[in-house]
Amino acid sequence: MGKKEYSTIYKIMHWSIAFCMLFLLLTIFLRLTWMNKNNVADIMQQFMAEKDVDMSRDDLVLMAKKIRQPMWIWHIYVGYVLVGLYAIRLALPFLGQMKFSNPFQKALPAKVKFQFWVYIVFYICVGISLVTGLFLEFGPENLEETMEEIHVLSLYYLLGFIVLHFGGILLAEMTTEKGLVSRIIGGPVNK
Repeated sequence: MGKKEYSTIYKIMHWSIAFCMLFLLLTIFLRLTWMNKNNVADIMQQFMAEKDVDMSRDDLVLMAKKIRQPMWIWHIYVGYVLVGLYAIRLALPFLGQMKFSNPFQKALPAKVKFQFWVYIVFYICVGISLVTGLFLEFGPENLEETMEEIHVLSLYYLLGFIVLHFGGILLAEMTTEKGLVSRIIGGPVNK
């Protein structure tokens, strides 16, 4: 397989989706760590104690949730952007751009089939994440708990994909695809 050149549309879609996914991952990371409602409530409780102000733990947790709410609103907005990008990505093959690779081709080497399957699974998982996220915003309340569980699990496929993606890029750069990173960032354009 020769060195692949990437079209402008491919680069824009790749980086737009990548930045959205990384932003969403950052908001999840912050929500689970520094901006965790209990951590923020602990900090407020310590501050209030120094000022001789008494507040219930429930009120502190509620206030902590309000503090981090703007960040979570951005998570939702970027999720909407990702829904739009995903829809465009699914439509592009019908417009003659960014065709999905077929892993069922018999002549493909095992490594290439594996790469194709990874991307198919990735797009299916992204679709599941987006649908469950939309259900959390607009769906019936009786499905909220189930949708949230599935949506939270999406963190794990995303982390797994990132590891596989960066590992594959590193391997390709060091072996058969030297210059891959520079081609996807800005190299020559294949129209």
